[in-house]
Amino acid sequence: MNDNIIENKSFDFAVRIVNLYKYLTMQFKEYVLSKQLLRCGTSIGANVSEAQKAQSKPDFISKMNIALKEANESYYWIKLLYKTNYIDKLQFESLQSDINEIISILIKICKTSNLNK
Repeated sequence: MNDNIIENKSFDFAVRIVNLYKYLTMQFKEYVLSKQLLRCGTSIGANVSEAQKAQSKPDFISKMNIALKEANESYYWIKLLYKTNYIDKLQFESLQSDINEIISILIKICKTSNLNK
């Protein structure tokens, strides 16, 4: 991997989400909530990756803002999976820690990028 912290963290998070999706579908036959999380949880890294090759500063800002929205949505689905007993407290706290860190980094990137338009 490279030295881009958000790119690395969002990719690692996507891997965790794919593995969680496999677990939920195999263990619980849960396809609805887990599919929602799969879509937004993997979209974070995809948008961050696209932003790295953005055509312009506004394109970069747009992709990072989309990544932030997807991260916020991911957090929603993680909380819902926890509250509906599909994931336990340990899984929740670990995922929560990761997504909060990603959200925090993305907020800083978006704020800094908007200041330097």
